[in-house]
Amino acid sequence: MTKSELIARLAADNPHLYQRDVERIVSTIFDEITSALAQGDRVELRGFGAFSVKRRGSRVGRNPRTGATVEVDSKHIPYFKTGKQLREKLNGS
Repeated sequence: MTKSELIARLAADNPHLYQRDVERIVSTIFDEITSALAQGDRVELRGFGAFSVKRRGSRVGRNPRTGATVEVDSKHIPYFKTGKQLREKLNGS
């Protein structure tokens, strides 16, 4: 599901809201999650999962085309861990 599909579905399920308002709500939620992660915070949505940031250290990699070694810098990556209720729903429990 894409962001626009999510907005369209939420707008259809909530006919009392304008689509532009639903779009603003969804964008605001995503922006808040993004800014919290950028500050190093953890975002937890009970029953759904938790977003956090993990640090991946620097390492030596290889260029697959030439086989030459390449120094890969350390970086921060987003990480998502599913919640218990979501896992149970996906696994049919």
